[in-house]
Amino acid sequence: MKRRFSVFTILNYAALALVGFSMVYPFIYILAYSLNDGKDSLLGSLYFLPRKWTLDNYAEVFENARIWQAYKITLLRTLIGTFLHVGLSTLMAYALSKKALPGRSFFSFYIFLPTIFSAGFIPFFITLQKLHLINTFWVYVIPMLFSFMHIVILRTFLQGIPEELEESARIDGYGDFQIFARIILPLSGPVLATISLFIGVTHWNDWFSGAYYVSNKDLIPVQTMLQEMLTQAEAFSSSAQRAAQQGGQTVNTGVQGSTPESLRMALLVITVFPILCVYPFLQRFFVKGVMIGSVKG
Repeated sequence: MKRRFSVFTILNYAALALVGFSMVYPFIYILAYSLNDGKDSLLGSLYFLPRKWTLDNYAEVFENARIWQAYKITLLRTLIGTFLHVGLSTLMAYALSKKALPGRSFFSFYIFLPTIFSAGFIPFFITLQKLHLINTFWVYVIPMLFSFMHIVILRTFLQGIPEELEESARIDGYGDFQIFARIILPLSGPVLATISLFIGVTHWNDWFSGAYYVSNKDLIPVQTMLQEMLTQAEAFSSSAQRAAQQGGQTVNTGVQGSTPESLRMALLVITVFPILCVYPFLQRFFVKGVMIGSVKG
């Protein structure tokens, strides 16, 4: 049987295709620019494919040996921070999902209060200093252990799990931790994957903590380091141009053909690529987890 397409369906598909293309094209442009010779890119008319292929931009980025240490710090903070955040948030949400919990309303209000009022940067910095977290690895992890929004999503999801499952487990002799580990966690896969994606992306993209709370170069995350490298490249390029204009001399700016703009594109690819690799594996849980955690209960 031949399928007919109405005018609305055709227009709808065309609009969705246009929106999808508008989302994908920036990545195509950034990748093409990062693989093209920087000086050649200044000529413009570079839209989909590199005109003059080169890996010089990536070579200059990875020329600094500290980049691998920065990637190690970022990877560790993302894995450890995500695991602890999801584990502790799920435990708290599980407790708050029980109506029989003494002081349930107080604890809910207590974790909600910081979302309304914020003391500001300086009191927060002093707090981290008093806790001896400044210039340590744990300054990336401990301040991000809890999120009220994530706890609410998890609590709403857990409230939708039938109580009969827990009652039957108690009859079989299960304790609270056994019920949590063997029943609650396996049923919470979609919402846990969603929360993991949220906090994982936050940890991976965070450059602010490394820039303001850490001075030890061995503890700098990759985003902070890449920002510093880009700033240095732009400053060096500007000084080289001024020296050439004033003295009529050409200054070697590093790898031939690289420009601050081409380095910026290479840095963007390096920063975004790991998340793009992880997201497809969690995407099938993403919409389901958000909708269940927001609507149920």
